[in-house]
Amino acid sequence: MFAAVLLSAPILAAGDSGASLRILPEAVQLTSPEASDQLVVLSAHDERPADLTRRAAFEAADPRIVAVSATGRVVPLADGRTTIAVRTQSAQAQIAVEVRGVALPPPVSFRRDITAVLSKAGCNAGGCHGKAEGQNGFKLSVFGYDPAFDHQAIVSQGRGRRVFPAAPDISLLLLKATGRVPHGGGQKIEPDSRWHRLVRRWIAEGMLLDAESGDAAVRIAVEPTEVRLAAHGEQQLRVVAFDAAGNARPVTAEADFRSNGDAIAGVSRDGLVKATEVPGEAAILVRYLGHVAVCRVVRPRESGDFPRPPERNFIDRLAWDKLVELRIAPSEMADDATFLRRAFLDTIGTLPTPDEARRFLSDTAPDKRRRLVAALLERPEFADYWAQQWSDLLQVDRDIVGSQATVAMTRWIREQIVANVPYDRFVRDVLTVQGSTLAESPAAFYQVQSDPQKLARSVSQLFLGVRIECAQCHHHPFERWDQKDYVALAGFFTTVERKPSFGGGVKIVDVEGKDLAHPRTGAIVPAAGLAAAPASFRSQTDRRRAFAEWATSADNPFFARTIVNRLWAHYFGRGLVEPVDDLRATNPASNEPLMQALVEHLVAVKFDLRAFTKTLLDSQLYQLDAAANDANRLDEQNYSHAVWKPLPAEVLLDAVSQVTGVSEEFNGWPRGYRAIQVWDNKLPSHFLDTFGRPTRQTVCACERGVEPSMAQALHLMNAEATVSKIQHRDGRAAELARSDLRPESVVEELYLASLSRYPSDADRQAMLEPFAVTAMSVEGRRAAIEDVMWTLLNTKEFVFNH
Repeated sequence: MFAAVLLSAPILAAGDSGASLRILPEAVQLTSPEASDQLVVLSAHDERPADLTRRAAFEAADPRIVAVSATGRVVPLADGRTTIAVRTQSAQAQIAVEVRGVALPPPVSFRRDITAVLSKAGCNAGGCHGKAEGQNGFKLSVFGYDPAFDHQAIVSQGRGRRVFPAAPDISLLLLKATGRVPHGGGQKIEPDSRWHRLVRRWIAEGMLLDAESGDAAVRIAVEPTEVRLAAHGEQQLRVVAFDAAGNARPVTAEADFRSNGDAIAGVSRDGLVKATEVPGEAAILVRYLGHVAVCRVVRPRESGDFPRPPERNFIDRLAWDKLVELRIAPSEMADDATFLRRAFLDTIGTLPTPDEARRFLSDTAPDKRRRLVAALLERPEFADYWAQQWSDLLQVDRDIVGSQATVAMTRWIREQIVANVPYDRFVRDVLTVQGSTLAESPAAFYQVQSDPQKLARSVSQLFLGVRIECAQCHHHPFERWDQKDYVALAGFFTTVERKPSFGGGVKIVDVEGKDLAHPRTGAIVPAAGLAAAPASFRSQTDRRRAFAEWATSADNPFFARTIVNRLWAHYFGRGLVEPVDDLRATNPASNEPLMQALVEHLVAVKFDLRAFTKTLLDSQLYQLDAAANDANRLDEQNYSHAVWKPLPAEVLLDAVSQVTGVSEEFNGWPRGYRAIQVWDNKLPSHFLDTFGRPTRQTVCACERGVEPSMAQALHLMNAEATVSKIQHRDGRAAELARSDLRPESVVEELYLASLSRYPSDADRQAMLEPFAVTAMSVEGRRAAIEDVMWTLLNTKEFVFNH
């Protein structure tokens, strides 16, 4: 994809006020009866030009040649030259206009013109005639990726009744599109509109399919490429397509617009961006005939200067830069108790014990947070927790690979984490493994990914952050990838063969591979990485190794960026790019300088994920409080305050067990195992299923349920398994009831065990009430303790990490 650029435009003199306007484009050229262009009017002398398009008045010097709408849309009426005057309250300017091709119009291009209309109208979208089975017997290629197929469907299929060149107006294609006969999709084209006339002219000209002489467009540009808007501010966009010779053609009316942050700025189908009251950044995706461009929208607060907080490392510097630009003040630092609980849960998926909490809270050393993180990364729970997360992503599914292979691969993953194997080597081992799935290795990954195409799309999404699956059938709707890229990537994995192995496993071996054929053209496509030249192999059995070398290279534009984004999302609650495994030019990072610096840091530490994690957790940004202030209350993408993250299912179950002092009993497992240690992803557990345990059916991180639900709340409050833990005769409540601790000390112990902090005065007063109304027998004392424990387990502060 070619990056969008701001096309040059003159600054034109205004009236006597001394003000001036900047008009996009420099001059209008329209070359067919159905062409149009969009004027964009900007203030010229402002540091950040304001959009005046909707506040300007337009007037054609010769209204017989062109017409201009109140929104700046220019359409041709007759061949000739004229000018358009543009006036605002304080300035005026004019631009030249040339119209040709109205009297003798050029033939309509099906590939360029009709395909663009079908795409903008939504006719070839996945929910209409572009879906796999089509709609009511009429099928088009998704987003017009195959014009020849679409031409055949319109002209020849349906017994040729969709178009009628002898009387174009009664063609079924036009009658349905304009709503003159019933149409399930409703009216798609206004009667007697430019599009109506364009399609009608194509039919009248003989419904030709123009020769495939290269793309109708080789790139598109949107202007402006970056805008800064106040609350409820507006910006009109203009889109231009370029052919191979560099000729520009305005296509704003045919381009499709989409925002990746509607909460910050939305966009209309005509390209008008409107900001909301929420500060932040949004990217406006512009799509035309398979090409994409992006306009970035910055929406700062109206005011809010603040002193820059201290910087502990480069993360803080770049994060504060963004917050200063947006005028969003960060929250205060989290207190020690909050940091303690957050760091424990994020790194090892485990709560600190009351004794661990007391020691940390009483420590006065200035480097205690840094020392805590270093110690957590060496604990066995760190390996347990991250082995489970990687097992989810690598789809270590017992039902597919069997119990022995599941155990073997889970152990291998855990060993890599214990040994702190560099991430690039870890991935190379996954990509190139051979041998039995019963051996401690990642071989079982190739039992789950059962064919070259499935391997290609899973590896691409998992390790490169590119969701290339869309390109299996058509051009990716939001990126440059097409079927050729998809098949080229799959060509690396044609060497994989699966053979029966001794003991019931499967043996993964490499055999001679081959390049695959393009599914539409039949042409053989050489194996190649994404946006890379065709690969060369030492032998045809060495394809996976060649792919691994390309994929894990420090120069690969996707590899480091993907794992950086995954880790950032884990620790900060939201990726710099969301979704975390959907990295593309049209979905930019919320803080691109920070993303780039993190990638460079990961490469500098040689893909040492522990060292990288220390850097993340050492930043002041990670240590901010979750309590929002007036300036950052609406901010959800710039990390101005910590976010409340629901505890993963396994972590929450372990936390309940730890607080109650009663370990979970897993069917067939020795007592004392924790949920983050369980390798069996299909082990029956109503608790884990209720709280979103992933099924390991895909490599997508989205499999894990993170949305709170009523079922979850009811489970914690009323489920027999939870209540029985609280009331267990050997549990923490019973133990505290038998102790000689005063009620104040009991409450303190429960707060440290569940929330890793001491109770506030208000907490203490509220939690001592059950002791006052209950008889001070052992049974009464125990009932009071159980009430306090039940209350704490059902607080937001317990079930969320903040």
